[in-house]
Amino acid sequence: MTTFWSWYVTILSLGTIFALTWLIFGTRKGQRQEATEETVGHSFDGIEEYDNPLPKWWFMLFLATIIFALGYLVLYPGLGNWKGLLPGYEHLDNEAKTPFATDIQISDGVRNAGWTGVHQWEKEMARAEAQYGPLFAKYAAMPIEQVAQDEQALKMGGRLFASNCSVCHGSDAKGAYGFPNLTDNDWLYGGEPETIKTTIMGGRQAAMPAWKDNLGEQGIKNVASYVRSLSGLKNPESIETDVAAGQNIFATNCAVCHGADAKGQQAMGAPNLTDRVWLYGSSFAQVQQTLRYGRNGKMPAQEDFLGNDKVHLLAAYVYSLSQQTEEK
Repeated sequence: MTTFWSWYVTILSLGTIFALTWLIFGTRKGQRQEATEETVGHSFDGIEEYDNPLPKWWFMLFLATIIFALGYLVLYPGLGNWKGLLPGYEHLDNEAKTPFATDIQISDGVRNAGWTGVHQWEKEMARAEAQYGPLFAKYAAMPIEQVAQDEQALKMGGRLFASNCSVCHGSDAKGAYGFPNLTDNDWLYGGEPETIKTTIMGGRQAAMPAWKDNLGEQGIKNVASYVRSLSGLKNPESIETDVAAGQNIFATNCAVCHGADAKGQQAMGAPNLTDRVWLYGSSFAQVQQTLRYGRNGKMPAQEDFLGNDKVHLLAAYVYSLSQQTEEK
């Protein structure tokens, strides 16, 4: 911040606080000291107000607010280039440490900064890493199947899931419209421990193409009726469809991903169409919608955000959910 704007912010902030202080004391000086039955002489929609002094506790509350504001401005950065009296944080001036806009001075390759929320967060993260890092590393060195048997590890993985995954998959991990159920044994990309970890680390991008321009409306209806029949679902009698024609279209256009037997290919993330698991719904209208416009759901990558050790724990937790289903 330039010197001009630094002084501008400082004078404006302190000037406002001092003006309010003067206003509070000035108005209190002209008030009567004792309670009275007299009114201020005005009627507000039939309501009259007694001409009594401001309650002392209210006056003290105003003073406390002003004192707090001044103390805050002294301790924290806020008045122009003033960096506050709270201890700052130091960062090495190299590519491994990203400089921040709040850094004040560079000396001998070290950046000296005043207190900031960003640096406070970094300090807390460093403290947490020192405390929990060895525990994460311990579990990261164990096979996922073994971690999935550890009660403490599952509690940690459950908290990671609640913080990072439940917003899409639900707090019970049973998914929602467009978000897979993680407690069953139906996996788009495979449910092996390392495959689950790969999915979480790198994310997944669905690529179901739209067929409305290639198949036409009747073709969409025919394929929808055939696909639903694979799951034993009955098609609406009010809609004319040709299941045999739909089967031919499927063999020509869809089998390359879903397989000739329509049981899907996990290497491509193509779902099994012969079971009763439908990510976007199984009604005739919903299946048509999927065929007509395609689907492009995205599972975000967590590698950069969580790191390998935490993803390892998270993968073990997700893996354990499907294993519980198997046991039942």
